Amino acid sequence: MKTTGWIGLGISPAGGMPGADIALGWVDQTGTAYIQDRYACSYSRPIMDKNEVNWIVLQGREVNGWTAIQFKRMFDTCDSMDVPITFGTNKLIFAYGLVDPDLSQPNNDITYHENRRGSRTLPLRSYSNPPSASEFAAFDSVEFRLDNYAVPSQETTYYCKLFAAPTNLITKRQAIAYEILIDPANLDIVHHLLLYECDSTTDFHDTILPEGLCDKIDTQVGMCIANIALGWAVGGNFIVEYPKEAGYPLGANFSVAYYMIQVHYNNPQGISNRVDSSGVRFFLGNTLRHHSAESRTVQRRLILSYGSDSSLYRNL
Repeated sequence: MKTTGWIGLGISPAGGMPGADIALGWVDQTGTAYIQDRYACSYSRPIMDKNEVNWIVLQGREVNGWTAIQFKRMFDTCDSMDVPITFGTNKLIFAYGLVDPDLSQPNNDITYHENRRGSRTLPLRSYSNPPSASEFAAFDSVEFRLDNYAVPSQETTYYCKLFAAPTNLITKRQAIAYEILIDPANLDIVHHLLLYECDSTTDFHDTILPEGLCDKIDTQVGMCIANIALGWAVGGNFIVEYPKEAGYPLGANFSVAYYMIQVHYNNPQGISNRVDSSGVRFFLGNTLRHHSAESRTVQRRLILSYGSDSSLYRNL
């Protein structure tokens, strides 16, 4: 982390601070690395765990303004103040401060992180390094993204922009991966991004494709929410690769002629003067794969009728 102060990593039951099990570490001026075992009851300064210290520091160093600390913890500590590291995805939170904790204070007070925070969702017990954009640099690409949108200072904004399907693809192509494009300076306000496929019967005039606040162009938005092509939210991977046997279809002979991007900005601090060009870049394979990839949307509550085969829904 690029700081000479404290850094914190937490395992969260729901993706926020409440209930999170937090390791807070730093390297002092003598080069000694420290780790504290803390937990958070709310959106406030995490409390020292008095039961048992389960985060164990292995090594750490500060070099040219960067701090790196290696530590370990058991998957399940059987500590009521800790969160087990389970199979599947784990919700992680992180933050950092600019100065080390004050050890002279009773709770080793730490400075507030302000907007120096974030979250990720990772399968910690089966995690492999995700692909990087450089792996796909030699492939053709197609982008759908906003164009220097001036983000309002209000807390919640949903912005929508429509796009025509790429006309330069005269034959059917398949995307083998995609990259979520978000300006690093705006990661603190971009909450999620969705790319929709517009209804195949929809016909817009390509020269005047609508964009604006989603509730102001609700008629056009209503034509473009039938199916979600992809989605990203806080904590998601920025590079996603499709399975080797499938690719997302684009270009000729594909029924989707228009797409819509919806970006949700969460700006509780009322930050102004932010300009954003978030979007998505598809990397196109050179040969067609056996299957075409698509997505399906499932409601939050799925009720199985009496006598239905539950195995049909096991992987939803």
